[in-house]
Amino acid sequence: MFSSERLKGIDVFVCVADAGSFRVAAERLHLTPSAISKSIARLEARLGARLFQRTTRRLALSDAGMAFYRTCTGVLADLEEAQLSLHSENTELQGRVRLDLPGAFGRAQALPIILRFAQEHPRLVPHISFSDRYSDPIAEGVDIVVRIGGADIWPDTLGHRYLGSEWHVFCASPAYVSQHGTPVSEDDLQHHQCIAYGWVDGNVSPWSFSGLRTGESERRQVPATLVVGDGEGLLTSVLAGCGIAQLPTWLIQRHLETGTLVEVLPQLATDGLAINLVWHKSRQALPRISALLEVLAAGLKPSSGKPAGR
Repeated sequence: MFSSERLKGIDVFVCVADAGSFRVAAERLHLTPSAISKSIARLEARLGARLFQRTTRRLALSDAGMAFYRTCTGVLADLEEAQLSLHSENTELQGRVRLDLPGAFGRAQALPIILRFAQEHPRLVPHISFSDRYSDPIAEGVDIVVRIGGADIWPDTLGHRYLGSEWHVFCASPAYVSQHGTPVSEDDLQHHQCIAYGWVDGNVSPWSFSGLRTGESERRQVPATLVVGDGEGLLTSVLAGCGIAQLPTWLIQRHLETGTLVEVLPQLATDGLAINLVWHKSRQALPRISALLEVLAAGLKPSSGKPAGR
């Protein structure tokens, strides 16, 4: 059976974590530093875990403290929303929503949708982060995640919706093509400057090629002369005339239309990674979460997938 004892000290703990100091938290809560310290000590004793790493120079959350902080902030946000809804005379969406988006796709496609939605609902408070790694919404306290690629099988605790797949094309700047010529086959890439995506550990992502005989896309390494670990960085490199890259149409469509980039090897263009919308099932019933999920699902669909006529 739930006991109110479990809630004791949570507000103090979150305030200390946000402030990074017992003294600052005491000022914000109008308590003494001694009272703050005792409250945290009682909470740690009850949980059987050390929540903070204390040194003479700084106060930081431990690994256990970070996990507990993410849970507590979500609980406090839900309690605040429940209280506001009791006193609100309208159904205006309100409260915090944490979102984690892939870097280039998130900024180019998802962020404008979220910003328009937030302007329509001024009491909504989006907290937006960008990363290309896989995120566990439950472990990291995130409400909604947009991911390119990721798991084939999602845990039962997570809801997910497939939005479509990227369409990858090979492209270069007009200046590069004018100077180095246009490749007409995959073999020609051996004689061109290729810009590939890579990671800090030195691994380089292979390129996908349309299987002209098999009908299935095939992934192969290319001799990269430049490796960049960011989609927007790849685009900047291609626009600068540094070589040929394989990029998704959602990132380069405007440049193809204006002629600042040209497509090469169109017969080898292929489907890319799946784009998924992922969320914490236990929070889907919150109006602000469900409404934003629907807006993202509707708004992101047209921006991915194979272009018409291909």
